Amino acid sequence: MAKRPTKARENQPRRKAREETMRQMKLIDRVQENAFSTLTRQQRASTNLFIDERVYRSGEAIGPPMLEIVAERPTLLVFADDKPRANFAHPCRYFLYDAESGDLDRIEPAEFPPFVKAPPSTLKPFHQPVQFLNGLSLFRSELQLVQSSQPPLSDRHAILYSGMSNQRHLNDLEFLYRVLVDKYRFDPANIYALSYDGTLKTQDGMPTNWPGNKTPYRIKLTDQGTRAALEAAVDALKARIQRNDLLLVHTNGHGSYKAGTANLNTYPSWLPYAANEFADKLAELPAYRRLIVIMQQCHSGGFNIPIINKSKADATSVASAATEFDVSWSTPDGDWDKFALDWISAQAGGDPFGHDLYFDPDKKPDDDKIAASEAFNYAEVVQDPDDSPNFSKSSAAGAAIALGA
Repeated sequence: MAKRPTKARENQPRRKAREETMRQMKLIDRVQENAFSTLTRQQRASTNLFIDERVYRSGEAIGPPMLEIVAERPTLLVFADDKPRANFAHPCRYFLYDAESGDLDRIEPAEFPPFVKAPPSTLKPFHQPVQFLNGLSLFRSELQLVQSSQPPLSDRHAILYSGMSNQRHLNDLEFLYRVLVDKYRFDPANIYALSYDGTLKTQDGMPTNWPGNKTPYRIKLTDQGTRAALEAAVDALKARIQRNDLLLVHTNGHGSYKAGTANLNTYPSWLPYAANEFADKLAELPAYRRLIVIMQQCHSGGFNIPIINKSKADATSVASAATEFDVSWSTPDGDWDKFALDWISAQAGGDPFGHDLYFDPDKKPDDDKIAASEAFNYAEVVQDPDDSPNFSKSSAAGAAIALGA
C-alpha cells in the first residue's frame, strides 16, 4: 500500500514558492536601495525612480527599439526620470541590474521612457519627489466663448496633431478645437485632428471628461497620430485649400533631437519625423494666403526656419515652445502643456476655467483680432521659466496673421 505524502512533503512546493518570493523581494529592495544611493542630493529632490519588476531576457530590447538598448543577461530595470514635468525627449536613464545577483550592470543614458505605448503594469514608482498636483481645491467656472450665429467659414483649415499622446496633449488639442469652432467659426469638417490610436485613448489611459469644464470631449478625431496620417491630411488639403485661405497647424505630444535635427515623434513607437521632412511636406500644398504654426513638442524651435523657408503661403508665422536644443514643460498639475495653454488662452480671451488673462494680449483693441505675434507675446511673458519659446515670421504680414481675420 502506497504511503501518503507527509505534511512536510505536501508543503514543500509552497515553501519553495514562498522562499522564491522572499528572495525576489530582497533582490528588488537591494536594487532600489542601490539606485537611490546613486542620486545626488539635488537629484533626490528632482528625479523620479521606477522599477520594472519583470525580468528582461538576455538579448531582449529594453525601451523603444531606436534606443538600441539590449539586456546582455537576465536583467531588472530601474528607470530614472530626471525631468518628470518635461515632455519627451528629455534626459532620463536606464539602470540595468543583474536579475540573479542584484548587482548594477550598467547605466544607459536615454531620452524616452522604457515602453512603446502605455506604461506596463510591472513598472512601479518607488521614489517620486516630483508629482503632479492633483486634487487642488480651486474655483473653476466655464470659459464662455463668444459664438457667432453665422455659418462656419470654408476658407479656414486646421491640422491638430499629437503622436505619442499623454492626456495633457489631448487636453490642449481639445481646448484649441473648441476655440476654433466656437469662436473663430472653423468648420469641423475642415479640421484634421490626429492623436495616438485615433481614439481619445492616451498613454495615461482613456480620459473621462475634459478638465476645463468637466464636460465630454468634443474634438472629432479623424485619424491616428502616425506620420502616414499626418501626411495624408496634407495630401487631402491639396485639393481643398484655396488661394485666399488660412491654415493653422498645431503639433503637440513629444519631440526629440538626434543626428543634428529636431524631430516630431509619432505614434505608435516614437519614430521621428524630421523638421526638414515635415517642412517639405507642407511645401507640397499649392499657394495660399496665410499659415499659422504653433508647436508644443520638445525641440520644436528646430522647425521654425525650415517651415518659414519652404512655406507656400504668402504670410507665415511659427511659434514654438522650446528652442531646437531644449525640452518643453507641462503645467504643475499635469493637465496641460504650459506654452500651448497660454497661446490658446490668448486666442480664447481666457483660460479653460473662465479665468481672465493676466493682461490683454491685443495691442490694437480696436481691430478685435489676436495676431499670431500677440498670442506668442502673451505666452512668452507668462511662460514657465524652464520653457524657451521662440517666434519666427516670414514678414510683418506673417506676424500679423489672425485666426479671426
